Amino acid sequence: MIVRHSGGLMDAVDDEVLATGVRTAAPYADWRPLTGWGNGPSQRCLVWEPRDRSQCAAALASGGSNNYIARGLGRSYGDPAVNGGQGVLLSSRLRRMLVFDPASGRLTCEAGVSLAEIIDVFLPRGWFLPVTPGTKFVTVGGAIAADVHGKNHHRDGSLGNFLDEFSLLGADGVVRNCSRLENADLFWATLGGMGLTGVILQASIRLRKVDSAYVEVCYRRARDLDEALGLFEGGDADYRYSVAWIDCLARGGRLGRSVVMQANEAAPGAVLKEFGGDPLAPPRRPHKSVPCHLPAGALNPWTVAAFNKLYYAAHRNSVRLVDYDRFFYPLDAVSHWNRIYGKRGFVQYQILLPRETSRAGLVSILERLVGSRRASFLAVLKSSGAASPSPLSYLFPGHTLALDLPNTGDDLVRLMHELDDALVAFGGRVYLAKDSVTRKEAFAAMYPRLPEFLNLKSRIDPEGRFSSSQARRLGLTPA
Repeated sequence: MIVRHSGGLMDAVDDEVLATGVRTAAPYADWRPLTGWGNGPSQRCLVWEPRDRSQCAAALASGGSNNYIARGLGRSYGDPAVNGGQGVLLSSRLRRMLVFDPASGRLTCEAGVSLAEIIDVFLPRGWFLPVTPGTKFVTVGGAIAADVHGKNHHRDGSLGNFLDEFSLLGADGVVRNCSRLENADLFWATLGGMGLTGVILQASIRLRKVDSAYVEVCYRRARDLDEALGLFEGGDADYRYSVAWIDCLARGGRLGRSVVMQANEAAPGAVLKEFGGDPLAPPRRPHKSVPCHLPAGALNPWTVAAFNKLYYAAHRNSVRLVDYDRFFYPLDAVSHWNRIYGKRGFVQYQILLPRETSRAGLVSILERLVGSRRASFLAVLKSSGAASPSPLSYLFPGHTLALDLPNTGDDLVRLMHELDDALVAFGGRVYLAKDSVTRKEAFAAMYPRLPEFLNLKSRIDPEGRFSSSQARRLGLTPA
């Protein structure tokens, strides 16, 4: 239910309770094994599930853990929302939508609201997310912490461009409103800061007005990487959304062969003509699920090569109307799809290369992958646009490549470290929301504004009350 109120994000009574920790007991906590979406090795964490803002503060003041990290739906791939041996604050009960202004599209909601819930409520009313990652099962708080981006970054940038303000519970128990004008340094450090500046309680984002729940997609096959990059360069100015599936097993003259998909919103008339019915009501897809972990080795170079051959052959040059769900969230139709990688899970590796070196860098990375015979079942290439002012902003003008690699243990980690070294040489970086193995030395080389973030972190959280397994691995907080 959406309600209106005339005050700010916080009210005086709750400010007092949050600052003192009085009148509210900490929620029950229990030890649970947690992993990221990649199903890597589980870590035992003390998990709290606060029901409101006051319980968040009470958990921090309880002394139950030395440090804490907030966690939404657990869709970051590695360990940024895992805190081995320490506290985790789940946002699953902080899920109220509070205020919506239909004149501006501004929505204020609690941090635990998922993108799926926003779509379910607002898409039938003609509003959609201004930026969305490849899954809608992400919370608003998690989306801010990762400063998520999507297929329109080359034009619209990341979520931060559409974030007006948020309230942040700090290590000192004080709640601060953060915006471009108020606590601006904290605003930018929290965007992409992976939860290390505090607990996001609620936020205001601007939705985008749409006329239909469909996009008109232009599919074009690219024989190799050069042709794919050329299609991006020639078409990105004309399309809001741009992405490519890339065959990471193709070699030689076919290295980087791809299917490039560029799209704009579909006109209601075109949707009515082809499908009939309400243009804002896309069809419901049949729900599927992977019931158990597949046997080890089910995804191997031979099965993935066969899939890649079929996928490339099936996507001939064409223009089609595709509903939002199928275009933006193809994997969301399959619950527990991460089980296809078996019990050992997988590692996602998402990299960014600057436009000046992206071709050479991508060739180097792809050739190393081909030589290793690593079978990436899901590989995505995208264009990226202007950088955010955030010190840990991931994207700048260039190209991103995301790979899912079955976890084979130490040999995979060694390969990833070699890829990191190559990435640094080409001026690139990894995405924190996907990272699980990067070393702190490589990370520091990839993010030149890291000292700026660490200085702010030491000022607002001198005792390191907010930490995670990833943060300790990367040197963002003390080990």
